[in-house]
Amino acid sequence: MSKVRVNAFSISLDGYGAGLNQSKEEPLGKRGEELHEWIFPTRMFQKLYGKVEGTEGADNDFAEKSFENLGAWIMGRNMFGPVRGPWPNDEWKGWWGDNPPYHVPVFVLTNHARESFTMEGGTTFHFITGGIEVAMEKAKQAANGKDIRIGGGTSTIRQYLQAGYIDEMHLAIAPVFLGAGEHFFNGIDLPKLGFIETQTIYGQRAAHVVLKKKT
Repeated sequence: MSKVRVNAFSISLDGYGAGLNQSKEEPLGKRGEELHEWIFPTRMFQKLYGKVEGTEGADNDFAEKSFENLGAWIMGRNMFGPVRGPWPNDEWKGWWGDNPPYHVPVFVLTNHARESFTMEGGTTFHFITGGIEVAMEKAKQAANGKDIRIGGGTSTIRQYLQAGYIDEMHLAIAPVFLGAGEHFFNGIDLPKLGFIETQTIYGQRAAHVVLKKKT
């Protein structure tokens, strides 16, 4: 059965999913990159950049699972790029180069219309101006029975959580305090939303917590 998932979403010990002042130079905000240091050495991440070697173990296992059985992604505009306001042109194609790692349709939430385009490897970016419900409906159609991954950033995941769409989450808790930024849990009552902790595994560089809705 198709699920709506959050996978490999990194947060700090004090609950922040991104740092302050996100920009082209620092897309994850001040010190935001520290949240993701657990995934950079993994074999899965290194393969994305054409390298053969990388670390194995729990961190890599979760990184690899995050791409299994996916039929579509949904992400916020901040995750797609640093451009704000109306699109000035079609030059920005994302952070990931000519061959993004998605290889399925990706639906980008935005207030400003833009034509869809396809990249190498089968990734097609669609820009949705009708809100989270429209993006979800289009993602379900595109996924064709496979899972849908909500890719972030923090605000996008929070919106889908509050709307009750998400079935399962994997949070990677990095051993750092950010002190400020985008807080993931502010105003979010996970028990009230039906989530319970089903698994906690300690990797080399992060603690991995799996949360699922009660059935």
